[in-house]
Amino acid sequence: MKKALFIAVSMVALVAFKPIEQTKWSVDKAHAKVGFMVTHMMVSDVEGWFKTFDGTVTTTKEDFTDAQVEFTADVKSINTEMEMRDNDLRSANYFDVEKYPTLTFKSKSFKKIKDNAYKVIGDLTMHGVTKSIVLDAVCRMGENPMNKKAIAGFKISGTLKRSDFGIGEKAPNAIVSDEIVLVANAELNKN
Repeated sequence: MKKALFIAVSMVALVAFKPIEQTKWSVDKAHAKVGFMVTHMMVSDVEGWFKTFDGTVTTTKEDFTDAQVEFTADVKSINTEMEMRDNDLRSANYFDVEKYPTLTFKSKSFKKIKDNAYKVIGDLTMHGVTKSIVLDAVCRMGENPMNKKAIAGFKISGTLKRSDFGIGEKAPNAIVSDEIVLVANAELNKN
């Protein structure tokens, strides 16, 4: 009787303490873009993006409600399709890429708001400064018809102030807006 009870308790313990399997998703860089938009002279919007970046999402739930996001971008890869402006952005006037070559984002929470809409809160480290930012994300799920593996697409947006990160402190807001709009689209592949 004691032996049967011991075996039953052991089986329950194994089931109860079974480790939760994590799923890792990686960014398909051929189908992703990480960009920003800034207003110039209070009349026109200038867009740019980072050519070199990487990111992963780790989750245990299919609906991403417990997702952990990690993202890095090589600031030297900034591109606004104008070499003179890009070089200025890389200089100490703005990003100072020699001193601060990367920017990183690490999520602290990933909450489902409704259907496929989420609020993502995390720490953005840029120009040697770390600040918490809030992003909006919309997710679409699917299956890659070639390999039959799950894929997810995220459209991410948010705003931040460049002054919060000490970027372009000498540039007046009338020339380069303080508010920067972030826009990213990322297709994720389930590993």
